[in-house]
Formats: sequence, structure tokens, C-alpha cells
Amino acid sequence: MKLLEYEAKEVFRRYGVPLGASAVASTPEEARDAFTKIGKPVVVKAQVGVGGRGKAGGIKPADTPEQAQSVAKQILAMRIKDLPIRKVLVEERLTIQHEVYLGVIVDRASRCFIILASREGGVNIEEVAAKTPEKIVKYNIDPLRGFRSYHANGVAKRLGYNGKKMQQLGDILMKLYRVAYEMDAELTEINPLVETADGFIAADARLNVDNNALYRHKELEAKFLESFEGELTPREMEARAMDLTYVELNGDIGIIGNGAGLTMATLDTVMLYGGHAGNFLDLGGGANPERIGKAVEFVLKDNRVKALFVNVLGGITRCDDTAKGIIDARKKLNDTKPIVVRMMGTNEEEGKRLLHGAGIETDDTMEEAAQKAVNLAKGA
Repeated sequence: MKLLEYEAKEVFRRYGVPLGASAVASTPEEARDAFTKIGKPVVVKAQVGVGGRGKAGGIKPADTPEQAQSVAKQILAMRIKDLPIRKVLVEERLTIQHEVYLGVIVDRASRCFIILASREGGVNIEEVAAKTPEKIVKYNIDPLRGFRSYHANGVAKRLGYNGKKMQQLGDILMKLYRVAYEMDAELTEINPLVETADGFIAADARLNVDNNALYRHKELEAKFLESFEGELTPREMEARAMDLTYVELNGDIGIIGNGAGLTMATLDTVMLYGGHAGNFLDLGGGANPERIGKAVEFVLKDNRVKALFVNVLGGITRCDDTAKGIIDARKKLNDTKPIVVRMMGTNEEEGKRLLHGAGIETDDTMEEAAQKAVNLAKGA
């Protein structure tokens, strides 16, 4: 889940990361009022879940309340990478002496958090990483020892800081790590961290929370679906609201499997026989008849789908439960689209018996079932 900048800063503020005065606005008039409240020159920043907003004109300065209202009106009418702008962040303008990059990421290869830091912060940090990687300081955090103040000060010292500034930067690194660890973040980033005459201030904030950990962060669950606006199709949004793992594709054969690997193999096999999948839908493990029925019903409601291919390896997900879910969904919709089923495993014979009794044929191999689904979709 990608938090917007103002949402990430709300979290950072709770952890004591130094931030400038700011206010969120949804209308030009609110932006004008925010300027008056801040009482000094500001920048008005588009709140959108993609990078490159500055280069796209989504960040503009304002020196008066009227100017803040005017630029907010311009930004709120924009689309950046085809995403609408619904909010802006009005934030005090900082006098920048230097820009620093700080980040905490999950490194799956070494199975730990890694601190990334550079004196070359700002909009071109990707270019720094590509052309002069030696300018980026990396520190792998031992999961058993954790990240201590002397580790953080060591990173700051490697960046060239000493004395009070080293301690200030080390303190911010400690807080950033706490955010990453306690919020189950895949990416925690400040770019840039601005060095001013009074110290360091986070001018930007990024926080990507692991979707699988959202049950531990109830305050974020309500915002979860909103974070995908513009990235997902309406049907994908609907599927997420129903807790279905679904990706919309451009074919005419509905695909339901249990397990991401099996479902992907099903898509490949359909393509091998000249067909095109209309979707990817993974039931996951242990699906009951209600969940299976909900998935079948959802796919059959897609007007593009001419045939449905259900491919299940029964383990925790039982074949008889799969059959009951398919039959119940078909009865509920009174749908006559052809359904091809390949199932094997737990309670396989009972599942096949139930399907045959409902007039739904089964196939013993994925190849046979895929070929049949392709032929049915083509009207053969």
C-alpha cells in the first residue's frame, strides 16, 4: 500500500521526524486558508501515488494567499500519469543549504532491512544510483541486534557529518528505522531531507506498507482501496473489495485456480492451445464453497467471458467444496456459459460426482481441459 505524501508525513510526525508546517487542501479556497494559517511562503504539492510530479508541474511555489489559491486550482485540475489530483499539500517553503537522501528498504536477498543514505539527495537520486553508486552509503541491519544509535551515527559519519549534525542525522535515521519496522514497511524514504540553518527537515516522505500486514494497522485498512485508484480497473477494484485475488486480462476465457503458480500455469496452457485468458483469479488455500461460489459468480458476470476454466488441485481446498461452489453459483446466476473443470486431490471422486450430476463435465488433465475451454470459447 502506497501512502500519499501527507499520509506518510502524518506517520512520520508521530515518530518525531522533523517536518515543516503544512496543511492538506481539497479545494483552492482551502489552500488559500492554509497559506494564511502557515503565515509564510509555501509550496503547493500534488498528492498522487506516483513519482515525477515535480517535473510534471505538480509542485509550485506561492508567495501570497491568492497565489496559493491560484496554483492549487491549476494543480487540482491536472492529471499526472493519468491519475487525478484530489488533494494538495500546502507546506512552508524551506531555505535549503543541502539535500540528503535517506531510505530504509527490505532486501529479500539478505533477509533484512537496509539503510540507504546519500549526500546527493533530490530528484536525481536514481541517476546517482546508476552512475555513481559509490556515493550511496549502505548498511545492512542485523535482525537479531537491531539498529542502535551508534550504528546510525556511523552512517551519518560515513556521509561526512560530525558533532551535532551527525547526532541529529543519526537520530532521524533511528526514527526512520522505527517507522519501517513498526509499520511493516517495504519502503520508507525521505527525499530530500533538507539541511537548513536550524537543522534537518523532511521535505518529502514515502511509505509503502506491506499489504499482508494491514491487519496490524487498522487505521490504514479504510484507505487501502483508495490507494489503488487509477492503477486498477473497476472490476479489479470490485474484486479487491470482495477479497478476491484478481487481475483483469483482455481475453475471453475465465480462469480460476487455487495457488498463484497453478493459476499462472493454467493461463500458459490456455495460450498454448490458442486461447486468451480474460482474467487471473487465485482462490488461495482452504477456500470454502462460499468463497469458490463468489469467485465463479464474479467471473461469469464478466460479459467478455465465453467459457470458464476452473483448475483445482485439492489439498486444503477440497474438490467437493469446489464442486458445490461452482454448482451454487451457476444456479444463482442461471448462467448457461460452458464451464470446464479439472480437479484432483482431496475428495476428488465426490467432487466429480456432484459436477456430473449438475451436467458439468470434468477432465483428467490440464491440457485436455485447456483445449476444451479454448474450443468452447471459439464456439466449437
